[in-house]
Amino acid sequence: MTDFVRARSEEQKQARMAEIKAAADSLFNSVTYQEITLSTIAGKLSWTRANLYKYVTTKEEIYLEICSDKMHSYFDDLFAAFPEGKTWTPDEWAGRWADVLNDHRDYFRYSDILCTIIEVHVSACRLACFKKSYFTGKDAFVRLMADHFSLSDHDASEIFLAVLYHASGLCGSTHSNPVMKEALKIAGIPHKERDFRLSMYEFIRMNLWYYLESPTGSPTAGNNTRSEV
Repeated sequence: MTDFVRARSEEQKQARMAEIKAAADSLFNSVTYQEITLSTIAGKLSWTRANLYKYVTTKEEIYLEICSDKMHSYFDDLFAAFPEGKTWTPDEWAGRWADVLNDHRDYFRYSDILCTIIEVHVSACRLACFKKSYFTGKDAFVRLMADHFSLSDHDASEIFLAVLYHASGLCGSTHSNPVMKEALKIAGIPHKERDFRLSMYEFIRMNLWYYLESPTGSPTAGNNTRSEV
């Protein structure tokens, strides 16, 4: 066991949290979420569980922080992919968005368990900060997409959410899972690897063209007035 020195300054506390998140992220990529506990995270750090408790009280607090970091990185790259003053066709937009999604598959693997597992085991105050950041990024991208294609905010929001949920589910189902592969083998069901980037490109393209071409795609199709997201 390595010697543990409790952080005193804010900078030291941030460094400790960075260590904790790195250890938890590493475990998330190597074992199932159910196998991860505060004890396994502490062990990964060569800390005692008591030392880990000085910074967090549940593993979900750690994973919410990891989700926040990965979410901010995703939004940063998403906005960078669509600089102001340039014009893209729906197919080009779908391709650029799919590229960003493919680069942030780890974020969507976390998103797959965010609402049902992580968010229900953290405090309302911690979750409020996370939600505020999410809606700030989401609303800004919705406005960007709405303005670019003359969509209503409602339709642009529907596209954003559809992409988020589809990417999260697809990342969860396509991630390497030895138990799932063994189960399919026993059941005699062929396991087919899916091209995540191509699947997301086709999905985004389908959604964009649906809302752009269908006059009855939604109650606000063709109406570019701002609406509540």
